[in-house]
Amino acid sequence: MASEIKSRFTDTEMQIARETDLPDLLTHLGYQVKRIGQYHTAAEMDSLRIKDRRTWFRYSQGIGGDAITFLQQFCDKTFPEAVEYLLTFQGKARDAPVKTKPVTKQDEPPKEFALPPRNVDDRRVFAYLRKRGIAPQVILQFLNSGLLYEDAEYHNCVFVGKDATGQAKYAGLRGTYDQNGKGFRGDVTGSDKRVGFALPYDRSSDQVFVFEAPIDLMSYLTLHRNTQNALALCGLYDGALQAYLRNNPQIKRIVLCLDMDTPGQETAEQLRKKYAEMGYEISQEKPRIGKDWNEYLQKRKVLERGR
Repeated sequence: MASEIKSRFTDTEMQIARETDLPDLLTHLGYQVKRIGQYHTAAEMDSLRIKDRRTWFRYSQGIGGDAITFLQQFCDKTFPEAVEYLLTFQGKARDAPVKTKPVTKQDEPPKEFALPPRNVDDRRVFAYLRKRGIAPQVILQFLNSGLLYEDAEYHNCVFVGKDATGQAKYAGLRGTYDQNGKGFRGDVTGSDKRVGFALPYDRSSDQVFVFEAPIDLMSYLTLHRNTQNALALCGLYDGALQAYLRNNPQIKRIVLCLDMDTPGQETAEQLRKKYAEMGYEISQEKPRIGKDWNEYLQKRKVLERGR
């Protein structure tokens, strides 16, 4: 069946589709594309890596491919629909010799952001985060400040990001049923990636600690209770850090605490150079073991029990 579908297109047409410039395509689809080192990524999918402008891989899901597979995975298109779309995008549609603009997400009205309904209690979220090693005091700190709660329908952790006026503009979701850190993750529709998950700002300090994920931030606070200012980017896009620094000009020192995997460390190096050039004092703090601060927290507890 697959060979029959592919036979609808000539070899030349297939080559045109597969060699579509992915940064251009994603920009056309409405994604915020940016370059990080030798790769491109998107603010909406921070674990996405585009290499040589033709191939992509998404680390969080362990999938990748070319422009055709991207449209199949993220735009719900069948194989022939994806190829036709790309041919049209490149001005090579069979019935349209003049380049036309296909209908894209950019043409759709943006969806409004709304927090998921809150559950009557936060028992599952509390139990889940305790299982991940987070201290009860840290969990309660975020629950009481309205930055964390349990959603009513799926019982996910909802990590709330608020702007400078205190309005919720971002919400990250984390499933409470995952095993070994591989459960559901996602952002609430309409979330603004320029707003991160952060401790309420403490003006007595000119330093901020920067993490990838809310759980890593909470893990670090479990280990270092006197931390005053901390921000989770909710990915690798630094839009939240830009806004944080703009809203808090007293900050002079940035401590990067990103993951120890390749994307995290590549991004840390990029951010180190970028913000050093802007005049900030930049340092980096790395977990002694594990790929991130939550993994370190859990392994540290195991090592301590074994002593």
